[in-house]
Amino acid sequence: MEVRHNLVSDSPLVQETVEILRVCGGRAPAADIADLVLKLSDIEVELAALLVADMIKDDHRLRVRDGAMVELLCDDGEARLLHESDFVVVDLETTGAKTPPCRITEIGAYRVSQGRIVEEFQTLVNPETQIPPFIVNLTGITNQMVKDAPLFAEVAPLWLDFARDAVLVAHNAAFDVRFLNHELSRVFPGRRMANSHLCTVVLSRRIFPGLLNYRLQTVAEHFSITISNRHRAGGDARATAEIFLHMLQRMNEHGIRDLASARQFKLNA
Repeated sequence: MEVRHNLVSDSPLVQETVEILRVCGGRAPAADIADLVLKLSDIEVELAALLVADMIKDDHRLRVRDGAMVELLCDDGEARLLHESDFVVVDLETTGAKTPPCRITEIGAYRVSQGRIVEEFQTLVNPETQIPPFIVNLTGITNQMVKDAPLFAEVAPLWLDFARDAVLVAHNAAFDVRFLNHELSRVFPGRRMANSHLCTVVLSRRIFPGLLNYRLQTVAEHFSITISNRHRAGGDARATAEIFLHMLQRMNEHGIRDLASARQFKLNA
């Protein structure tokens, strides 16, 4: 199966290399990377370059140039302007809270571009395991409903094509991103999504201080947003997308223009 451009290596060593290069302006000697990341000091430049090249060979963001320098090829995503960025607001339904062993049963997502919801992605997913009764009661998704649904391996290319290089947005983003990356690693071993992500729980606490709580239902009610099909991926994702549009508007009013600033922005209560 073709490896998509928005997948990168899941290796902690590769990620450490990326972070070092960002600090160093995008370039550093291979010998320094071998020393700092691989803990190999005082080795020949040629050997350092070979070892580093082997470590980063599966990650399109990095390359060794002229046999001595390691370069970071991707742009600094944190500097991307909000009004020029696409966002994919996603929600998942799963067989439980922890992965592994739990699996995805439904994906719902909406693309936000230039202040509008412009595209949607929805599918049930066969989790290849039984859905516990508690989850059936919560979501309404039954084992019969997912019996003939596509496997995640069939959904993965479609999802990656839809997400492309957008910033992922979710209400409790750590949960959704963790599940997506776990499922993707089953299809593309050693890979994860390269996409940056924002959490609307974190953002809503900072942008709309003083709410009773920051559950999706509460934040939606604050903006008179109706959630159709609560605890279904499509309905929850649509409500989150509409909430996120309010967040973008509020941040724009306060001069927040890029992704890095959005992560830091906080209104006083």
